Amino acid sequence: MGYLGYSVFILPMKQESFDPGLTTQFSGALRRAINKDGSFNVHRKGMRWRDANVYLKLIDTTWPRFLIAVAGGFLLVNMVFAATYMLLGVEHLQGLEPEMSRFMNAFFFSIHTLTTVGYGNVYPRGMGANLVAAIEAATGLMVFAIATGLLYGRFSRPSARILFSDHLLVAPYQDGTSLQFRITNARSNVLMDLEARVLLMTVDPVDGQLKRDFVDLPLERRHVYFFPLTWTIVHPIDAASPLFGKTAQDLARTSTEILILIQGFDDTFSQTVHAQYSYRHDEFVWGAKFVPAFNIDQGGDLVLDVNRIDELKMLS
Repeated sequence: MGYLGYSVFILPMKQESFDPGLTTQFSGALRRAINKDGSFNVHRKGMRWRDANVYLKLIDTTWPRFLIAVAGGFLLVNMVFAATYMLLGVEHLQGLEPEMSRFMNAFFFSIHTLTTVGYGNVYPRGMGANLVAAIEAATGLMVFAIATGLLYGRFSRPSARILFSDHLLVAPYQDGTSLQFRITNARSNVLMDLEARVLLMTVDPVDGQLKRDFVDLPLERRHVYFFPLTWTIVHPIDAASPLFGKTAQDLARTSTEILILIQGFDDTFSQTVHAQYSYRHDEFVWGAKFVPAFNIDQGGDLVLDVNRIDELKMLS
């Protein structure tokens, strides 16, 4: 077998910048990458109605919004059926209360039917009214089954309630300085095998565009086995650190933000849970240290005060 008499030179591919999933290039001013509630600062547009998942939205939303949505849906369904009875003719409902309006009679009959209470004081007469009442009763079974599933999903879903200190400290560490923040578990459930990842994000103009740079910061400890108290997460600022020699003005100029991902094992649900948080440059406190948030009582037990997680002491 012969060989062609020319050489092939393979040029190395350009190494792309490290991107954890938040993009490195953008234009315009950006408030922050991760909001204070742990959500990402990303708003979606152009979503189609068939892509929406109401079940997931009701699982993820806050309790006040969930209760308002459930109450609003309950009222809306009953108002629709009450209007249907009005269109059929409210005279097809027997035993109406004379002191209430025709619509209110139809509305409360709808509630009794939807919830399958069936007091019997008001009942339908005629094919149309009985057919609507039967459809409403079947609808009530499905609606309350879905509501029960939503409640179970909200109560049974594992979630981390990890509290972060309000400020990130630039504090003395051994013979130098360090970046420090503190976390604790706000709930009494047992979290184990906690792991922390801390990213430094800076923004610099490159070729007329703003460019993000991400650096995975090494930590004093990236992992703890148990998490019953607080954990002060420390990045030593040594000569190898990208923060070495930086001032507050340097961090403000590059819109510095510290991105944090905490991952742990929830022993109650036997599942992995996550928490995200971030600190911007204007949330740094220079020359301070955290005050211990726990003590030992007279019985020899450790007592943790979660309200003291952000308590710090300025150094002279």
